[in-house]
Amino acid sequence: MSYLNFQWDLNKAETNRRKHGVTFHEAQSVFYDEFARIIPDPDSSFGEERFIILGVSEEYNTLVVCHCYRGEDEKIRIISARKAEKRERKQYEDCRYA
Repeated sequence: MSYLNFQWDLNKAETNRRKHGVTFHEAQSVFYDEFARIIPDPDSSFGEERFIILGVSEEYNTLVVCHCYRGEDEKIRIISARKAEKRERKQYEDCRYA
């Protein structure tokens, strides 16, 4: 497993945990899911290019994680994370088991 470099705002991480029940520590594990899908998120890209990753976490939750890449070393900055809705889980499963 390769090492990825993550960052996030601590206040935003706590707000996200309270609102969605997902920690950013759990969210970062989705990036190690070999079946995860990354898609551009142009609707949320204001001044920076943002992406959505859909994958399974180390806690076996299917998550949707909004993120961007920062700096020359392209740190992965987690912006938000939530459990996938039913249609999103189906989309992930359809791609994984196709």
